Amino acid sequence: MRLFFSPTSPYVRKVMVLLHETGQLAEVELVAGSGSPVDPANAPLEANPLGKVPALERPEGPALYDSRVICRYLDARAHGGAGAGLYPSDTRIWDTLTVEATADGILDAALLMVYEGRLRPEALRFAPWVEGQWAKVDRALDALETRWMAHLEGPLDAGQIAVGCALGYLDFRHDARGWRTGRPGLAAWAARFAGRASMQATLPH
Repeated sequence: MRLFFSPTSPYVRKVMVLLHETGQLAEVELVAGSGSPVDPANAPLEANPLGKVPALERPEGPALYDSRVICRYLDARAHGGAGAGLYPSDTRIWDTLTVEATADGILDAALLMVYEGRLRPEALRFAPWVEGQWAKVDRALDALETRWMAHLEGPLDAGQIAVGCALGYLDFRHDARGWRTGRPGLAAWAARFAGRASMQATLPH
């Protein structure tokens, strides 16, 4: 398999953490490929027409893209096809998928904030739009703190991996926003989860 990646992409990090956790890292060749909406640069356009990473080339079919799709695929093929169980087979799957979607929503909003500052000319930047994106992040963090802590404290799953990577990205790109304020449970969980070997091995640089 070949994984198109960027070392600072939080979506790629989700896949990399899952590869570490399921013992599949050695089965994947990493290929640098990244760009932006206004400059595809080295984006893997043949593998993913949307021009985004991660994209995973696999031997048995077309390339897969979107981190959630890739993570489910890798989880299913782990341990010789027996699966790693990071996507539960019982009714817990709905909680796992919702937590994962919440984390990805945080990432979507946080990345748009980065794009606004990095890609849009300064004279055209719209501060209320940026704050609107952060409001999404704020609400999602509050939901994790008040609604999903029991899930985060449970057995390891893809939802936890997604949240860990989302919070890591907030530290990486939006640390000045102080997301931990008023969220002691989530802050404590993030500190413990960040200590996992898979998270330490995938820190963005």
